[in-house]
Amino acid sequence: MRWIWVLLFASATLTGCADKAPPFYQGYAEGEYVRVAATYAGSLTHLAVQRGAQVEAGAPLFALEQENEKAARDEAAQRLSQAESQLENLKKAKRPTEIDAIVAQREQARAALKLSEDDYARDDRLEKSGFISHQKLDADLSALKRDRERLKEMEAQLATARLPARVDEIRAAEAEAAAARATLARADWSLAQKSVKSPVTGWVQDTLYVQGEWVPAGSPVVSLLPPQNIKVRFFVPEAKASSLKPGQAITVTCDGCAAPISAAISYISPQAEYTPPVIYSKENRDKLVFLVEARPAVADATKLRPGQPVDVRLQALPR
Repeated sequence: MRWIWVLLFASATLTGCADKAPPFYQGYAEGEYVRVAATYAGSLTHLAVQRGAQVEAGAPLFALEQENEKAARDEAAQRLSQAESQLENLKKAKRPTEIDAIVAQREQARAALKLSEDDYARDDRLEKSGFISHQKLDADLSALKRDRERLKEMEAQLATARLPARVDEIRAAEAEAAAARATLARADWSLAQKSVKSPVTGWVQDTLYVQGEWVPAGSPVVSLLPPQNIKVRFFVPEAKASSLKPGQAITVTCDGCAAPISAAISYISPQAEYTPPVIYSKENRDKLVFLVEARPAVADATKLRPGQPVDVRLQALPR
């Protein structure tokens, strides 16, 4: 399209006066499209927009089949619930019934110790009176020591039962829960990629797939044109290009435009376009043209359509 307008410009220049610039420059409107794709592949199950429709940023565009992602998300949610339950369980003491059983065993140990103490005291007196042998007293002493250690053991078990799990076990469970949480976040993200929303406000220029088709990963499904992405491209002769500045105002007119449209130059090409034959000589240097781009205000950009021919008039720079 660029060369078409270069030829049109050259034709308009040749038909005018040879030593004067034309009162306007020919150009055309062009759009920079936003092509929206999905991260993952899948069958297109829902297309929410049609060609020519206007959409707002955040509005649904299309959706791909999501069964696999939903299943992965549900699995990740269940694993997180299990990990959090295990962590909470480790932070708690034993159940009341388990503690009651240990308390009962401790009381049994106390009773056994009391009996051993009484037996030892009685046999100690009998041994001193010569009624029993020394070996019997040694057996009583061994039983006393055994019951004392048994009571210490039960008291330690009771203290342990009233405490949560060890710090290392709790840290390991916390790490497991954090990993499960991250897995769920990744599953949520993957599921969200199958339902695509519009990143911008604009027009639906084209839809590239129909419902039921297989869409490869990264392949655009909808092409959008935001109004701020519409620009005007035109060509000026070499002698005029050096006097142009970014930000310089221009006036754009077109067939069907009710009033001229104001725009500002946003880009001036550093390289010249040249119509064939490519011969640099003084006789045909006036054929050299430079591409210039200008952007209208968003409200005015909606009045133009990509590919639409326009006429551009430059406005003088303020002194």
